[in-house]
Amino acid sequence: MKKAVVLLSGGLDSATLLALAKNEAYCPYALSFRYGQRHEVELAAAARVAKSIGVAEHRVVDVEPASFGGSALTSNIAVPKHSRVDELDGGIPVTYVPARNTIFLSHALAWAEVIGSNDIFIGVNALDYSGYPDCRPEYIEAYERMANLATKAAVEDGLKMNIHAPLISLTKAQIIQKGCALGVDYSLTHSCYDPDADGFACGRCDSCLLRLKGFQEAGLSDPGKYQVQGSK
Repeated sequence: MKKAVVLLSGGLDSATLLALAKNEAYCPYALSFRYGQRHEVELAAAARVAKSIGVAEHRVVDVEPASFGGSALTSNIAVPKHSRVDELDGGIPVTYVPARNTIFLSHALAWAEVIGSNDIFIGVNALDYSGYPDCRPEYIEAYERMANLATKAAVEDGLKMNIHAPLISLTKAQIIQKGCALGVDYSLTHSCYDPDADGFACGRCDSCLLRLKGFQEAGLSDPGKYQVQGSK
């Protein structure tokens, strides 16, 4: 069975991603990050998902992009709230963490080399998403080209490094349907940018609204826990 490093945030997309990698007969090594988030809710969700789906190993790595600030997810900046998806302005929001996916993929690339893998899975999406520039197909393609110039595995051993982004062109509803078909338990996941002290989702941030829209379009009820019960 081929080994693969799978980036696992604990959210809906990454849970689906992990199930997809395992369904494609990869032996998954799950990688999560403590990057200065204002809460630990998503890391707790990542641990639940990894245990539920099953992985060879799950590592949580500490990185420090929060030391530079610049994001509502890591700094004292208010997380934008909306009532409906159509209120999202389409620009890059303040929840964008500068260079986050570049940092995450670099660690994944290093671990992949160490365990003898040339496959990395990342759950980026370029349809129902917040507009982050490091979630676009052009970025993933460029990173893969760079990975094959920067690693011993590629340069000396002739192993092509593959960055898999199987969710990139799917709607949130399609992602949910795919995950349900693979038996993903979405009650274990967490998507909210601004949960309360008990881990309940706000129901109004970009991520919550896109998640709720996905479940609605998939004709399913969101099993997540929300601060306002009417959110579901």
